[in-house]
Amino acid sequence: MGPLEKEFLDIIEKIKQSKAVVIVEGKKDKKALNNLGISNIIELSKKPLFQIVEEIAKSNKECIILTDSDKKGKEIYGKLNSSLQNLGVKINNNLREFLFKNTKLRQVEALHSIKFK
Repeated sequence: MGPLEKEFLDIIEKIKQSKAVVIVEGKKDKKALNNLGISNIIELSKKPLFQIVEEIAKSNKECIILTDSDKKGKEIYGKLNSSLQNLGVKINNNLREFLFKNTKLRQVEALHSIKFK
């Protein structure tokens, strides 16, 4: 196991142990995270963004936004990030930054096929 793979597994383990909720775009993204043992996941495809933001702010101090790195995903990330921070929710970007910096991964649903540079 290389150092990047170890770092990835450490980040996943910290997420599993934390109370942070993970926001993803859809069912396939949720399934990919479930396969890694992460279960505290909110899927965006079911409710309006403002409703999700309000629910998270009421019950969570920390949140992980794991949207894809395409144009739509970045746009959603921007809206969620600013809205949640305005309501006092801490955004944990460790996994997002790690994935998009150290892998060729651009879609969360493809986590199973992750290749480290």
